[in-house]
Amino acid sequence: MTLNNSILFSQANFLGACLEKTQYPKLYLQRGIPYPEVAIIGRSNAGKSSVIQHLTQKKNLVHVSATPGKTQTINFFNIDDKLLLVDLPGYGFAKIPKELKKTWGEHLSQYLEDREQLRLIILVLDLRREELSEEDRQMIDWAKFYNKKILFLSSKSDKLSSSEKKQAELKRTQLLKNLMQSEDLYHLSYSIKDNPCRLSLKNHIARMITL
Repeated sequence: MTLNNSILFSQANFLGACLEKTQYPKLYLQRGIPYPEVAIIGRSNAGKSSVIQHLTQKKNLVHVSATPGKTQTINFFNIDDKLLLVDLPGYGFAKIPKELKKTWGEHLSQYLEDREQLRLIILVLDLRREELSEEDRQMIDWAKFYNKKILFLSSKSDKLSSSEKKQAELKRTQLLKNLMQSEDLYHLSYSIKDNPCRLSLKNHIARMITL
């Protein structure tokens, strides 16, 4: 099956929110072939929800909060009846109770390890942060260990000047190459104020889930 650029993100609908794997959506392109899934994850204040809102062009699809850590479930969205976009709980926010963090971690790990139709992980990283968090590095290690494709999305690039952005991009790319131990790196700078970013992200998603 070839999806290619037929995924336009012209339609996006919320399917449901859950934590237990028994509640995950069961949608099939055809008999025995489930919808491919693209999971998006990152620190609670990395701008993940804003990226989803910009990508889908639906302002009310996800709640963009001034208080990080509001996504407390695994949220599934149907994209063009061809793909599921999966919004995973953000991590690394200190005010979340430890027991809740533990519960999220267990369910998150279960989804990432067991969901066979997961084709791509989009890891959202704030471009303004020179260093990655411990959780960011753990996610990268997990993706490498389980041989999952990963697209690094350096968000909030519009918060930097042109010179700052260029310098930050070079540092980020080199850091990720070192961590991935590979020259074959998929990395995009992203601004929700820049429509070409949206087109580039759509093209990357369509290409990477069919590689």
